[in-house]
Amino acid sequence: MKRFFLLLILVNALNAANAQELEAKVTVNAQRVYNTVDKKIFTSLQTQLTNLLNNRKWTNDVFQPNEKIKCNFLLNIDKVLETNVYQASLTIQSARPVFNATYEAAMVNYMDADVSFRYVEFQPVEFNENRIQGTDPLAANLTAVFGYYVYMILGMDYNSFSPKGGDAYFQKALNIVNNAPENRAISGWKAFDGLRNRYWLAENLTNTRYNVVHDVMYTYYRQGLDNMYDNEADGRRSVLNALKQLKSFNEQNQNTMILQFFLQGKSLELIRMFKKAPQQERSDASAILSQLDITNASKYKDELK
Repeated sequence: MKRFFLLLILVNALNAANAQELEAKVTVNAQRVYNTVDKKIFTSLQTQLTNLLNNRKWTNDVFQPNEKIKCNFLLNIDKVLETNVYQASLTIQSARPVFNATYEAAMVNYMDADVSFRYVEFQPVEFNENRIQGTDPLAANLTAVFGYYVYMILGMDYNSFSPKGGDAYFQKALNIVNNAPENRAISGWKAFDGLRNRYWLAENLTNTRYNVVHDVMYTYYRQGLDNMYDNEADGRRSVLNALKQLKSFNEQNQNTMILQFFLQGKSLELIRMFKKAPQQERSDASAILSQLDITNASKYKDELK
């Protein structure tokens, strides 16, 4: 009996030591190309990507099962470029539990429209951060993109719990950018590929000129949302302070990608947060958000009168 308990303790210790960080759901949607490609291929791809994200250790930290980061990856196959080569978009979402609440706050809500890759059914789907390009750039590009966004999710999550806590993971994402696969069909990794891509997001998050953005993340989540249960007014004021910091940042650094990335998917959360706030706070929040999040400006003006 004593041996049994010792064995049980050892097994639990080993499980804890190897506890992965993500609770990821991967969906591969190939409705647009089902008529030209055997759909079983995409079922296999979905399974392999799910295993990659959930079974690989992405950090050196130990995560308990209830601490795993919930995230979703939706890979939409848009077209077949050539045999076994596809053009797709990838939607990435992650959430973070709020202290003493059942509510989960959005951390990442973003769509990357430039994902091209090669996949042959049952080929290994692996990610090696020390050998990102691999022997086949188009095959390597898929896992490079997924690995990049995993590190973005980790960086955002760590940032929300400690000041600049995500730095190491943003640096890993930048390392992927700097060593990304190269092929004429691959885009999104270079500065000249556009103003909203993987290059610019990693650049913004590792550029010391933009350090205030990391403070904004910590203030918004840890000092703001996490304090709502104990003191709603104080928590809301912290969120408003984060928005004011973001406004000042935007005035000094216009048209950065990180601003859009941070605010994406937060409009409903912010409206609910400030809807019952005192008049002055509602007005301040509405004015700032209408300026920062132009796409949802009319919502803020209508809901936060």
